[in-house]
Amino acid sequence: MFHQIKRLGTETAIYGVSTILGRFLNFLLVPFYTNVLAPGDYGIVAYVYSLIAFVTVIYSYGMESAYFKYSSTLEIGTAKQNFSTPFISLFGSSIIFSIILAILASPIARMMNVPVDYDSIVLYTVGILAFDAFAIIPFAALRMEHKAKLFATIKFLNIVVNVGMNLALLLVFRMGVVGVFISGLTASVLTFVMLLPTIFRYLTKEFNLPLWKALMKFGLPYIPSGIAAMAIQVIDRPILRALTDDATVGIYQANYRLGIFMMLIVSIYDYAWRPFYFSTAKEANAKEIFARVLTYLVLFMSAIFLVLTFFIGDIAKISIFGRHIIGPSYWSGLNIVPIVLLGYLFLGISTNLSAGIYIEKKTKYSPLVTGIGAVVNVAANFLLIPSFGMLGAAWATFIAYFIMAVTMYFVVQHIYPVIYEFNRLWKIGGAVVAVVILYYFIPMEVLTGSATIDFLWKIFLIVLFLLLMYAMKFFEGSELSVLRRLVKLKSSTENFRGGNSMDDNQPPSG
Repeated sequence: MFHQIKRLGTETAIYGVSTILGRFLNFLLVPFYTNVLAPGDYGIVAYVYSLIAFVTVIYSYGMESAYFKYSSTLEIGTAKQNFSTPFISLFGSSIIFSIILAILASPIARMMNVPVDYDSIVLYTVGILAFDAFAIIPFAALRMEHKAKLFATIKFLNIVVNVGMNLALLLVFRMGVVGVFISGLTASVLTFVMLLPTIFRYLTKEFNLPLWKALMKFGLPYIPSGIAAMAIQVIDRPILRALTDDATVGIYQANYRLGIFMMLIVSIYDYAWRPFYFSTAKEANAKEIFARVLTYLVLFMSAIFLVLTFFIGDIAKISIFGRHIIGPSYWSGLNIVPIVLLGYLFLGISTNLSAGIYIEKKTKYSPLVTGIGAVVNVAANFLLIPSFGMLGAAWATFIAYFIMAVTMYFVVQHIYPVIYEFNRLWKIGGAVVAVVILYYFIPMEVLTGSATIDFLWKIFLIVLFLLLMYAMKFFEGSELSVLRRLVKLKSSTENFRGGNSMDDNQPPSG
């Protein structure tokens, strides 16, 4: 079991390092935008990108997951056909979709209620959609071959280009909102160019029609489920915009993006998780492995949740060269961040639980799960935003992710039952709740007026979380043995280096 989990961990680490570095560069755009763009302009950017998320589902129509399924087993066709057939399908359909949208650019801009000066962003958006769709299968091929380093490098360069173009177009050329979308299109085009060697290596003229039909049958259910998933992730922006204004959306978006740290964990985990569970499903102890992975995932995400909840306000207000991580005009939305983090935690749980649906080819259930989450999210947004504003939007998203995780569990248990380690999961949840209650009911900075004491209090609470886990006997003997070996190895390494250092200082003998 540990061998398979180690491989998942290794690949997740590779995806993770590059993704964290890349997303960190991308995250730098948040303080950049909040210090350069007015909340209203940033609200327009957030609104349009939320619409891009929905249209991307149509452009991709589930081909990525369908490719993973059939290329992993080669049930139909050769390896090259399993690459070429979905790639040609996506390439052709994306060209058609983009031509239609480009012709209708002006009416679409009016429907979106975008200011006349920003009509051109619709055309740039169409280009982003097309080139991102072209890259779906090549990226999936790299993941399927476990070429995590190449995958990560290209993704990283995409973000470097995007950030660099944003800095140039907004600071030097003063292009404002339009410059944001030109930057996105440039990065997408260059990413496609970097993937051309992979495309040429696999591409063949053989379009396998039976394979294409199987891919479509597997992938098409992703359209309603994908739209529902996007609704859970971004529908709050259009609804918030309709019920408030662009400035509120901008403030909400800036603070929502502070949840990037938890979102990163879910994203890099998903990159490695999907290929992992397809290949591991053949193992005799696959279900035991999946249950253990969920336990470790929840433990890790819970620790990150606590750290960020305690320190996110301090992070956001850090000043560098007179500029804050988040501009002061956006600080009113900091209270949504812990809610966003918790929502992403349950998204991670749902991502793990969903493996059974795809292993058993029961993708028809995916729209049910995500659809319930989407309906809950839309309803909760309309109910909560009028009374609580952006805080209501954050709670709506959390509620949707929570309901989706619960629904996913009950659905998958009928398809691919797994005995999860609920005894250990409840211990994690109990420790988190206890520590969070202490944090909110004993606001040390308010009581003492000392930032130093408050900082030490937060550190103590994190240590207390680990002590509670140990006291509740969360860790098994084998896990404690692994931790002891790691500690001894680190100690031995330090002693070895220290010994070498001492020997180097000794005078030569003789």
